[in-house]
Amino acid sequence: MSKFRIPKTNSVPYDSEKQIAVIKCSICTGEQVAGFKSKEDGHFTEVMLIRDAKDLEMFKKMYKVTEVKKEY
Repeated sequence: MSKFRIPKTNSVPYDSEKQIAVIKCSICTGEQVAGFKSKEDGHFTEVMLIRDAKDLEMFKKMYKVTEVKKEY
């Protein structure tokens, strides 16, 4: 069982002034995790596992973001 679950609400606070939406992608496994990266110190807060395009659209809709940067 995965340690991630799809949240029903946006339970992780998001401040567009201090954070950017990011998908962290594993080069080895291909796993993708959506979350927010601090503009100040680069700290990444995981929100949810992205398994397909539907999960990504849900993430964007929940947090009202249009662009999500990918990092490897």
